[in-house]
Amino acid sequence: MSLDNKYRPANLSEIIGNKEVILTLKGMFKNKEAIPHSFLFYGSTGTGKTTVARIVAKELGCNENNIIEIDTAQFRGIDTVRDLRKNCQYTPLGGGVKVYILDEIHKATGDAQNALLKILEDPPDHVYFMLCTTDPQNLLPTVKGRCSQFQMQLLADNEMQVLLSSIVNGENDEIDEEIYEQIIQDGQGCPRNSIKILEKVLSTPKKHRLAIAKQAAEEQLEGIALCRALIKKQSWSTVKTILQGLKGQEPETIRRLVLGYASSVLLNKDDEVAGLILESFIEPFYNTGFPGLVYACYSVIKN
Repeated sequence: MSLDNKYRPANLSEIIGNKEVILTLKGMFKNKEAIPHSFLFYGSTGTGKTTVARIVAKELGCNENNIIEIDTAQFRGIDTVRDLRKNCQYTPLGGGVKVYILDEIHKATGDAQNALLKILEDPPDHVYFMLCTTDPQNLLPTVKGRCSQFQMQLLADNEMQVLLSSIVNGENDEIDEEIYEQIIQDGQGCPRNSIKILEKVLSTPKKHRLAIAKQAAEEQLEGIALCRALIKKQSWSTVKTILQGLKGQEPETIRRLVLGYASSVLLNKDDEVAGLILESFIEPFYNTGFPGLVYACYSVIKN
């Protein structure tokens, strides 16, 4: 079992970070009559949106069999919403409540989101919805307005240290402070990314652990090299070489890095190329993957 699954929090008290969200949720459960039927969890990839949604479902008294998780691969637009509205009417096996977790809901079409509105507005008493997204701006305002909204934040360095230390202790292992610092730097506040780096480190002989931890930093440097090449509008040959070195990395992570870099440039000065980069990289690469990243880079260089 992977470490992120093995050490996934089982209840609200086990969650590290996001104190305001956790306190608000705990406060809600003191008066269960006032608990909303629709929640929206949003924030960066790997910050625990789905994990918190599943914990909330269990706090509502929902057993594992009655938690229905629908991700984007299963989402067929209006047809999925129609099926969902139909199935909502059935009481869950064994009684209790039924919870639908709709992951990356921003990928649903406008028509599908509109179709979802009615059931969000007036759900059966036994049904709750947990909407999760990395891009809340792509949700209809009316959908967001039907939900109690919770923003999941990246972890501060001290919070990440607590998280990583607890896992290392749980594995009856120990690592040097320098390695902790490297993982925290590379993870950029994302629990999932940091735990995955830690997992590689712990599976490596101690004398090689620092080198393994630094690999993520080197990969990030390749991403920064891409940002600089795009801003300077270097030759396609140069950009192509950098892209070949980025194969195998998550295109959406690279997209966000490029967006952040271009935004910083644009906030410091009026830069036409930075604006062009934002335009070319504004749409997620969920459906297009690495080819989408390549095309976005090509569009910047050739414009």
